Formats: sequence, structure tokens, C-alpha cells
Amino acid sequence: MNRTELYRQWLQEERAAQMKGWDFSHLRGRYEEEQDLPWDYEQVVRAFLRPDKELLDMDTGGGEFLLSLGHPYNKTSAAEGWPPNAELCRRRLSPLGIQFQQADGGGLLPFTDGAFDLILNRHGSYDPAEISRLLRPGGTFITEQVGVKNDRELVQLLLGELPLPFPRQTLACAAGEVQSAGLRVVRGEEAFRPIRFWDVGALVWFARVRPWEFPGFSVETCREQLYHAQQILERNGVIEGTIHRYLLVAQKDK
Repeated sequence: MNRTELYRQWLQEERAAQMKGWDFSHLRGRYEEEQDLPWDYEQVVRAFLRPDKELLDMDTGGGEFLLSLGHPYNKTSAAEGWPPNAELCRRRLSPLGIQFQQADGGGLLPFTDGAFDLILNRHGSYDPAEISRLLRPGGTFITEQVGVKNDRELVQLLLGELPLPFPRQTLACAAGEVQSAGLRVVRGEEAFRPIRFWDVGALVWFARVRPWEFPGFSVETCREQLYHAQQILERNGVIEGTIHRYLLVAQKDK
């Protein structure tokens, strides 16, 4: 495929880079990540989940993971701040009887003190003081987060050296913050694992839907870098980077 055809293909991927919820099905078979984390987030959650527990899923996206848990709807609440996802949640979750609130996890949440036995947050923002306020005594907070060094080789490939966008996104910082909010850390793990792309168009789509990691990226402005990525792909058969994840489980004492 010549450069003109590649460029046209990449522009099509850029135009297609729209998401509802947190759905990466567009890239199925074209990339992989989180294949070998040392923990299974769902299993960690299910170890604490009981039918009588009041559950809150923060930054729920489109509620995909929350619904997969099969928790009783009358014991389930969700929050999501991004307007397109919030509208999706209203249509998808509210008719089921799930209490949904449009709210950014990084701020105050419109729920009463001590409302929840279990609070989940996967790759979303949160305020440790709010978590402490919302948890009942004996309640548990489980979060899996994207770390500060996530995708840095890919960012460098497309955009060069940039400042780290969230320098405090580390397990050590997160553990210290929840402890300061009065919670007790019962589990903490951190991992660095590969992320792989088998075509440059998939990388274009990925970068466009993650502007906080790839600020200012576009096919036009990064055209030469994309041609360089294509050369790497043709030479190695894959474009690789590294993901950074950490898991934190904390509890509020009884």
C-alpha cells in the first residue's frame, strides 16, 4: 500500500474515532492490552460483592461492566460525568431501576453519607474524602487505575517528548491519599505490561479517543510520524508500547 492510500485509510480511522460508553470493539483483532495483568479486576470485585450490599460504580462509562456483575438493580447505583455516556446511562440503566446520577467522580457526588457497602472505580477520577464519606463502616473501595507511565512509548512515537499528564498517578500516591482520608489499604499491586498494535490505523483510532494522553494528535499534524510507525510495523510485524496499571483495595474501619 502506497503512502497516499495509507494516508486516506488513516483519515478514515480518525473520522471513525467516536465512542459511546467505553467500547473498543472497533479495534477487535487489531490490538491487545491487559491480557496478562497479575490480577483480574472482576474477580477482585466479586470477592467483595454480596446480593445485600449497596453498590456504587463511579465513572461507569455506559454501564457495561456494572451490568455484567448481575447485582440486584435495587441495590445498584452508578455515576458518570461525561455527557454522551451520561445520556446512554439514562437510557440503559435508569429503566432497570438502577439509581443513576450524572456526576464527575473527581468532585462531590449526589449520594448521602454512608450510603454504600462497596464502591468501584475503574480508570476514573475520584476524591478520597468523598469515598470515605460515602462508605459505610466496614465498606470497601476497589479501584484499578491507569498509571503515570501508561503508553509513553506510543506518545513519544507520535508526539515526541511531552510532560507526564498525571504525575501523581502511582500506587504509592493513591495509597497515601486514601489513608489520609481515613481508609485502610488492604491490597495494592502495580504492573507494567505490553500493548500491541497490528495496524497503524488502529493506533490512529486509539490515539484520537484518548486526547488526555495524546494531546493535539491528528493524522495531518503527525503524518510523518505515522509513516515512521508504518515502517516499524513492516519491519517488526507489530507496534509495541507499555501499559501502566495499579490496583488498590481500601476499607473503612467499623
